[in-house]
Amino acid sequence: MLYLKAANLADIEKEYPFVRNMPRDENGMTNPWHGVSRDEFNEALNTMISSSRGENLPMGHVPETFYFLWHDDEIVGQFRIRHYLCDSLREGAGHIGYFIAKPFRGKGYATEGLRLTLQEAMHIIPEDEIYLRVNRDNSASLRVMLKNGGYVHHEDTDKYFVRIRKGEPK
Repeated sequence: MLYLKAANLADIEKEYPFVRNMPRDENGMTNPWHGVSRDEFNEALNTMISSSRGENLPMGHVPETFYFLWHDDEIVGQFRIRHYLCDSLREGAGHIGYFIAKPFRGKGYATEGLRLTLQEAMHIIPEDEIYLRVNRDNSASLRVMLKNGGYVHHEDTDKYFVRIRKGEPK
């Protein structure tokens, strides 16, 4: 069974190796906790959890909920919902970012994970459309967004800026 679960202390033993092994930056999905020690991850996890409540945010950041995508008892991906847009997100990363671990790519996890994340986002995000951004050379991720009701709003030399109207994900 595939499901989303917000970052939490009860699952730290599985969250820690997943986050530690995520690349520092892959296709625009950043991970400041790549390679951290177990003790450092305790602080990182508390940061993730408090961010979802809008607590202790760095200047210019908005609340963000970190979700892990689970297949049965194994984490296969991470999804993040930024609760609303600021200027830098409106012209940048948007509301949602995601990462699927390499062994699980090409198996539909990203498509289903984004669908589940959009269900959560519909209750969190106040804007009429959900903003996403994808590198132009990441056609697999663009297909995931389009399968979930997205359309290319605009593009530049490096990125596609995708929008999903609230209420339209499949």
